[in-house]
Amino acid sequence: MQPKNNFGIKLLSVVIPAYKQELTIVKDIKSISSTLDRLGLKYEVIVVVDGMNDNTFIKASTLKSSKVKVLGYQKNQGKGQAIRYGMLHASGDVIGFMDAGMDINPTGMIMLLNHMIWYNADIIVGSKLHHASKVDYPTYRTILSWGYRFLTRLLFGFKIRDTQVGLKFFKRRVVRDVLPRLVVKRYAFDIEILAVAYSRNYKRIYEAPVEINFKQNGITSWGIPKVVYLMIWDTFAVFYRLRILRFYQSKKKQKGAVHKNLSLSLTR
Repeated sequence: MQPKNNFGIKLLSVVIPAYKQELTIVKDIKSISSTLDRLGLKYEVIVVVDGMNDNTFIKASTLKSSKVKVLGYQKNQGKGQAIRYGMLHASGDVIGFMDAGMDINPTGMIMLLNHMIWYNADIIVGSKLHHASKVDYPTYRTILSWGYRFLTRLLFGFKIRDTQVGLKFFKRRVVRDVLPRLVVKRYAFDIEILAVAYSRNYKRIYEAPVEINFKQNGITSWGIPKVVYLMIWDTFAVFYRLRILRFYQSKKKQKGAVHKNLSLSLTR
């Protein structure tokens, strides 16, 4: 029996940015699709392979499903660019993204969508600090997260406490307005899209619980200081553009910025 759609969503788009995920990408897509099947609504999964550095694109393309699109480009551009590119190809009236690798339990999507309906939210974000969240996170990551939360609250005044979990959903009108204004490709994409949305008067931003079981994938310990530095640098750049230059408030959107330097080569 087909589950009943109680969300009032005509089409849900979920973007999965993927970089060097050849060992997990097939399992990731199946797990996310299985969770979405339980919702009883129409959906599309858009996998964006952020650089052809391994066999991630090939592995993802083995899945033959009308609900799964696999996109990719040659050169690694950063998670932010991958999400932006995926959102450009999204058709849903609700558009979100979820990190590959399954550190985040995909069942969290159900909780986020429920919270979006309950609060009539413009944006709903997964939060490690929600009282119902279940989080297995290393101490050094917790310390870094607390420090970054303090910085972003100081700079942007967000009431939400956690901006960095890789699971978020947006109403389509928010994406259409905000996406063309964004410039960050890598380390501060999450904070940029939230800060710009908030400045554009999309104030209904709420947190929802997630379940996270952190796996030591991707960045090695020696690379963390560099990533922290670059994230802080990008974050201050967002603040400078937002508060000093008033860059994001310009009526002239950054047309073409999403495609700049992409060198698109493969689509499905």
